[in-house]
Amino acid sequence: MLMKENIRFTCRYASPLGEMRLASDGEALTGAWFVGQKYDGAGLPDRLCERMVAPLEETREWLDCYFGGGRPGFMPAVHLCGTPFRLAVWEVLRRIPYGETVTYGGIAAELVGRHGLSSMSAPAVGGAVGHNPVSIIIPCHRVVGAGGSLTGYAGGLERKRCLLQLEHVVTERLRMSAAE
Repeated sequence: MLMKENIRFTCRYASPLGEMRLASDGEALTGAWFVGQKYDGAGLPDRLCERMVAPLEETREWLDCYFGGGRPGFMPAVHLCGTPFRLAVWEVLRRIPYGETVTYGGIAAELVGRHGLSSMSAPAVGGAVGHNPVSIIIPCHRVVGAGGSLTGYAGGLERKRCLLQLEHVVTERLRMSAAE
């Protein structure tokens, strides 16, 4: 999406799992990261304005409800910029139900079926999932590795475990990946 101005509005959000940085183009949410996480602020222009705008206020309300143990009854408007492949993966992430998990391979299989491809690698999907700029709102934390490994969250595996527990996913059956 082309923006009228190359300015982003930002604010901080104090989540129970650490401070978050939220960003908006003034019309919708464009970023939500844990401060210091991998890819924190990726894609943000140099010109930022610390100011509360409606999409950021709406996102803060959504996060308050979510971290309070509720299921927000609305979804903040989101503007995503990425390659067609990443946008397709992020669209699949949007549809993962609260309290459920899917595997990277499962997402790859869904995209193969939807787009009539012969194959797609789970690691390629993992790369797109890892670059999700709207953490929690677009639930990349609900993606697990094959065989139930708890792996691949840019915000850190302990946060991923906490987010899944908040959604009442039985995390005892998930195991930490040896690579992380």
